[in-house]
Amino acid sequence: MHVKAISIHSDSYPTTEYYPFNLAVMQKTPQLELKKTVSFFVGENGSGKSTLLKAIATACGYYIWQGIMRQPSYTNPYEKLLYKHLTIHWHDGRTPGSFFAAELFKNFSTILDDWARDDPGLFDYFGGASLVTQSHGQSHMAFFKSRFERKGLYLLDEPENALSPRHQIELLHLLRSMNQTGHAQFIIASHSPILLSMPEADIFSFNHVPIKKVTYEDTDYYKVYKEFLNNREKYLT
Repeated sequence: MHVKAISIHSDSYPTTEYYPFNLAVMQKTPQLELKKTVSFFVGENGSGKSTLLKAIATACGYYIWQGIMRQPSYTNPYEKLLYKHLTIHWHDGRTPGSFFAAELFKNFSTILDDWARDDPGLFDYFGGASLVTQSHGQSHMAFFKSRFERKGLYLLDEPENALSPRHQIELLHLLRSMNQTGHAQFIIASHSPILLSMPEADIFSFNHVPIKKVTYEDTDYYKVYKEFLNNREKYLT
């Protein structure tokens, strides 16, 4: 374990009218205590789980790779400021780590390919081959397997997005394996009932105010998928 808790200082917010400071979970959750090596953030789209994950990464000093830069028609000046109102409580001082988001991985893979033209040995840190030449699932798993071997805190935003169910099971086994070694800690925002089934993990639901720790069977993902698979005909008529 590297991080034991995350404090959210809502009393210092610059506003309560704009996202993410207007979210009830951000206003009424003073602290998240992390007691497991793997913690999942779950909740509906827009509930704030990915925003908090990015804020944690920034507060930890981890670089977040950017996607294609464009000028949006509307800019929220508060959207990226949540990290200023967090305190990261480390066990034994700050630990190296990284932030991963499937939507930004392609840009990282392309930049890595450019760098490797001058230093082909860079590929040795990511499975030994260009990530660009592999399928999405293969490149993601190659990255995970090589990266997670190193001590650190890993923040993953919906890593299942480019993974088939089989690759999700492979990632589940990888997380369980890393959990046994104890050198890596994971905070993962996910919609995947496969990943969320990890028995050694804690699940924090952003659908509750304040954020609440729930069981796997209490997540909407488990309930919806189970209901659909058991009564598929009802949903197809």
